[in-house]
Amino acid sequence: MAVAVGGEVELQSVISQGCTPIGQTWTITKAESNILHKIANRPAYEVLQETFLSLPEPEQRKARGNLFVGLVVNEYLEDFHRGDFLVRNILGGDPKSGSLAIGAMPREGQTMQFQRRDAAAATEDMTALLDRLVQRLAGRGIYGGCLCTCNGRGHRLFGRPNHDAGLAREKLGPIELAGFFCNGEIGPIGERNFLHGYTASLALFTKRA
Repeated sequence: MAVAVGGEVELQSVISQGCTPIGQTWTITKAESNILHKIANRPAYEVLQETFLSLPEPEQRKARGNLFVGLVVNEYLEDFHRGDFLVRNILGGDPKSGSLAIGAMPREGQTMQFQRRDAAAATEDMTALLDRLVQRLAGRGIYGGCLCTCNGRGHRLFGRPNHDAGLAREKLGPIELAGFFCNGEIGPIGERNFLHGYTASLALFTKRA
């Protein structure tokens, strides 16, 4: 099924992958298939370990079992911010070889940053992205929206219902909003669409600038 949007209507998106970046950005210097061997010419496992140990103890507790990798999609940006990274799972690591297996196909030369996901990080991420959208809209009217959110979010992640829809209405006003829970969400990072997990994918129908 395809839906065309035109005329006075423009489509705006918010793709909140529920993570907050940790540590600094790095350049991948050796990768093979879905295996990260070297980051900044160092063993990838060593860089991950160093990033984890540099966190304060409370942040380390939050990060245990909740670490991911973010891959920059558009390397032509001057700076990298939330929404510029495609977040994927870390599937495993081998401290002997220093390699990490991830749920993506990284490229040598690609910029990356480790990420942490939990309820607070997911709230922080969506709040920041919605604030950025409000600035981008600059007062333009919103006709309505469609919110598709992972069934791993909602009450399971936040401990209460309607978290993502509530944040959208808090930041954007009492807009008409429809949607559903998903087991895999589609939305753009940069100019390409990807299949995501643990993500809130919001499409807004707005007045064209």
